[in-house]
Amino acid sequence: MRFGVLGSLTVRDSDGDEVPITETKVLRVLADLLVHDGRPVSADQLIEDLWEGLPPGRPLNTLQTKISQLRRALGAERVLRSPAGYRVRVEEGELDSARFRRAVEKADRIDDPGARARLLAEALDLWRGPAFADFADEPFVRAEAACLEELRVGAAERLAETRIEAGEGAGAVAGLRELVEEHPLRERLHGLYMLALFRAGRQGDALRVFHDLRTRLRDQLGVDPDPAISGLYTSILRQEPEASVLPRVADRPRSNLPSPPTALIGRESESAHVRELLSVPHGDRLVTLTGPGGVGKTRLAIAVARSLAEGFPDGAWIVELAGVDRGATAAELTERVITTLGLCEGVTDPGSDLVEWLRAALEGRRTLVVLDNCEHVVAQVAELAGTLLAVDGVRIVVTTQESLDVPGETVFPLAPLTLPERVRDPREMIASSSAVRLFVERARAASPGFALTAENAPAVAAICRRLDGIPLAVELVAARLRALTTEQIAAGLDDRFALPTGPGRGRPTRQQTLRSMIDWSWHLLADGERGVLRRLAVHRDGCTLAGARAVCADGHDVLDVLSRLVDRSLVVREGERYRLLESVAAYCLERLAESGELEDARRRFIAFHVREAERKDPLLRGARQRRALAWFDAETVNLRHALELAVRGEDADAALRLVDALAWYWRLRNRVAEARRSFDAALRIPGGPPRARCLAEGWLAAFEGRVLREDGLVGAAASRLLWFAGSVLYRAGEREAGRGLVEKALARAGETGDRWVEAAALAERAGHRLDDGDVSASRADARRSAGTFLDLADRWGLLRANASLARAAETGPDDLGVTDLLEEDLRAAEELGLWVDAIETLFRLGRLAAARGEHSRARHLHERARRVASERSYSSGVVEADVWLGRTDGAPAGSRAGQPPADSLHGGGTGAASVH
Repeated sequence: MRFGVLGSLTVRDSDGDEVPITETKVLRVLADLLVHDGRPVSADQLIEDLWEGLPPGRPLNTLQTKISQLRRALGAERVLRSPAGYRVRVEEGELDSARFRRAVEKADRIDDPGARARLLAEALDLWRGPAFADFADEPFVRAEAACLEELRVGAAERLAETRIEAGEGAGAVAGLRELVEEHPLRERLHGLYMLALFRAGRQGDALRVFHDLRTRLRDQLGVDPDPAISGLYTSILRQEPEASVLPRVADRPRSNLPSPPTALIGRESESAHVRELLSVPHGDRLVTLTGPGGVGKTRLAIAVARSLAEGFPDGAWIVELAGVDRGATAAELTERVITTLGLCEGVTDPGSDLVEWLRAALEGRRTLVVLDNCEHVVAQVAELAGTLLAVDGVRIVVTTQESLDVPGETVFPLAPLTLPERVRDPREMIASSSAVRLFVERARAASPGFALTAENAPAVAAICRRLDGIPLAVELVAARLRALTTEQIAAGLDDRFALPTGPGRGRPTRQQTLRSMIDWSWHLLADGERGVLRRLAVHRDGCTLAGARAVCADGHDVLDVLSRLVDRSLVVREGERYRLLESVAAYCLERLAESGELEDARRRFIAFHVREAERKDPLLRGARQRRALAWFDAETVNLRHALELAVRGEDADAALRLVDALAWYWRLRNRVAEARRSFDAALRIPGGPPRARCLAEGWLAAFEGRVLREDGLVGAAASRLLWFAGSVLYRAGEREAGRGLVEKALARAGETGDRWVEAAALAERAGHRLDDGDVSASRADARRSAGTFLDLADRWGLLRANASLARAAETGPDDLGVTDLLEEDLRAAEELGLWVDAIETLFRLGRLAAARGEHSRARHLHERARRVASERSYSSGVVEADVWLGRTDGAPAGSRAGQPPADSLHGGGTGAASVH
């Protein structure tokens, strides 16, 4: 049976004949069930959708009649009922929208332009008209229809771009012209149309398209074209042959799923089954992949998530939990999820429920989350996943060695790869055994020219059987073909498996197999290689070369050793970072403890991260701000682990220095709860340097919105703390105390020559003076602040100074060029990942536009702010946008000249959470 929703709703039987459904209400029932993608729909919901709040008498009986008619048309086995409601059973390939999505996903994974263009064209040919054309205006179908339309236009854009790249710009012109007419404000579409015209030799027409777009955007939205489109216009004007459309800087990443370095082999059926569980027809919300270490749970989860990513418009994400401490709480795991998804931490009260906040933040979203390597925190993951199951649009994949045992969980045990039953023709062995197939692929990578032959087939079969088909074990052994023959490897495994496996005794058989294999690889290493490998295990989330050298040195050429370990598949290199696979890391930690080096390695690990955090902290204030933020982001897991180890070992010196160095990073990333918890933990350790302790006490007081003790505060860090604490207190309502601290910070900065603190305090004081009605003095402070931050190349600081200028500009008609400054600030906030600042800057731009009478532009900016706030779960931003957009006269609700807007810098917020 075939269901068609890409156009008018149609149903055809296996012979291709249309199944007649003439009753409109019955068609509406079918459309509603298809919209829900195989998920049950309650009777109440169907009644609401069918009769839009005006049901007939005895609506449940009437609905059952319509359901009966639908069953007669489709077959009783197609329309199913459960306690949760009704659903329609649609097999794979039967729904045209699902086929369209799969074709587009496949096309996006193909490098060959010709093949990609053919697949995209075939996918677009499935469309017969607007999605759910008969019901496109109905509320129950509107969101799905809009989503499909967005996918259609995106696919059409990619098809046009592929054709243009292939030199077929002229052939893409007609289709792009139609799309541009359908979507007159879609800028990227216009850019492709311009490019196609230019490549077809129609420069004048391409320039006219830009002028028409610019006029339309200004008239209807009060905005100018995106800089990428303006840049394309300039390139075409200059007749530059390499003119191209650039991506928008501010586009939000929809996934952090890594691109696997090698193909997933031998898991075709498992991958298809898990995809079916998570998508159609049932749409299970929680799928737990279980199995022994090294069996490939993570690889399968990533492959499935990547294949389904297009169906989750709010993103598909992997959250690595291997580095989480065994004693971490569900709230601490939730912090990691919030950080990974790029949400703005919305809970700052230590007594608040962060797990519940995340659940509320994900309401209304369609998101796929992979929680990876959870066996050591099963209970905490169970609590988190159990809460998130209440969100209809969220799908969760968990990888662990045991199930979570929560209601709604579907457990999928992942078995090892299939083994060769007997040694036969090599081609038959490859076809019948996924373990052999994997071995051959990895052997070819290790030793180019390797082939499975009748001569080496018995040894290969023996190797795969010895390793029980465990993928990691097979890959590690295949890497040995650089130095050994298959016969030598098989003989070595025979010797290895005849011996006791030490700490591996008592484990399940397959766990012993993997341990024995890793143990064998270990004994083939030189002493220096073993020393580096076991010390690497102290890193929870991989490390850079510098991190490896700090922990593993002792006279070894660490880079050379790392290269050899990568060649042996014992270490994985990902960009500039090196990491151990989970099973290898666990083995190496045991070896590290046996060697007596564990405590020394941990001390080195802590010392390196304390030293690097202190070195990178000043870079967060200046020209290298973006790079420093990236370092802290990448090292977050290791920094947390370093603090955990310092606290556990009661190393007050390291713990206090580390939290002091992390304070400003936590502030920039708005991780208030983590900051409070970390400072509290460090301060519970007795002793430590008095200056570091005094500073930590001050930071904790500031993060908690309390008045700090000033005695003992010295140096540049003290000036920064006084400014920060004063800012927090002022916004918390303690205005006099806040003003006093800011003035002290300003005075100290002048005495010590600390220009950064001086600029920050001036920006803060500009807000105070504006609150007093002194616009002129406020502008003077803000301009001095902006000038200094510009000299220092601190983009966050410019955000602060320009925010004060923007507030002053709202009090009069002359914005003194502030709009241009704020637009640059917006780009800076987006590039730095400071999403609260980006949202607040959009509000400032909107208020300035409204003050100039540009109401359509003001509305557009507030709508954009609301969209970003919604994406990032910044609830106060959503509320502010809704209040403004709720007005029909184009003026923001409650605005008064001279009054501060409810933004995060000069009003509205309380406590540390409002300082960004």
